[in-house]
Amino acid sequence: MARHRHNLPQLSGELFITDGGLETTLFFSEGFDLPEFAAFVLLDQVKGRKAIEDYYRTYADIARHHHLNFILESATWRASSDWGKKLGYSREALADINRRAIELLQEIRDDYSGATKWVISGCMGSRGDGYDPQFRMSPDEAEDYHREQIQILRRTEADMVTAFTIPYAEEAIGIVNAATQHRMPVVIGFTTETDGRLPSGQGLGDAIEQVDAETGAAAAYFMVNCAHTEHF
Repeated sequence: MARHRHNLPQLSGELFITDGGLETTLFFSEGFDLPEFAAFVLLDQVKGRKAIEDYYRTYADIARHHHLNFILESATWRASSDWGKKLGYSREALADINRRAIELLQEIRDDYSGATKWVISGCMGSRGDGYDPQFRMSPDEAEDYHREQIQILRRTEADMVTAFTIPYAEEAIGIVNAATQHRMPVVIGFTTETDGRLPSGQGLGDAIEQVDAETGAAAAYFMVNCAHTEHF
């Protein structure tokens, strides 16, 4: 059972930490081949799963040592249908990989949490290139696309879903609407260029205002993914 789905503790003003970039670390520092930059494929390999677990436990050790709350982001950024097809995953296999990614975080949470608060987040990503939105959907199309992964994560112990590298407002609107429909807290992480605008050209503030206006301000909060650094 999800522990914090109905009351996200990070909204209370307490300090939380999270990890520093799973795919970047595995590819550039650990030397793993990540087709389509997808970390979830490593969950099907003994060595790969161990590397993902070790990655999370490195941050978990920091959190426990300093008595800090922690948000665990699953290895499912690319684990949606279009990316899954490119990587040869059936719908059933993709659903299974999403579930197993959350189960790994459950194990770590149960080993480390103690008196601090550990939130499990089902990580999602954009349907296309998060830095070059040549392919764009309407909010309804985005809702239809992202609904399947949200439904899968809803049936796990994930407390929330977080969509990273979202390059335009309409996709964010669809994600928020799909998450709201399935009663999942949702966070949007917009991609921004060095000028502070989304790859679509829209200003960050305008994009947030548009999403809030068209979803009834249903997102729990927003983040920014800029130059490979995530600012909360």
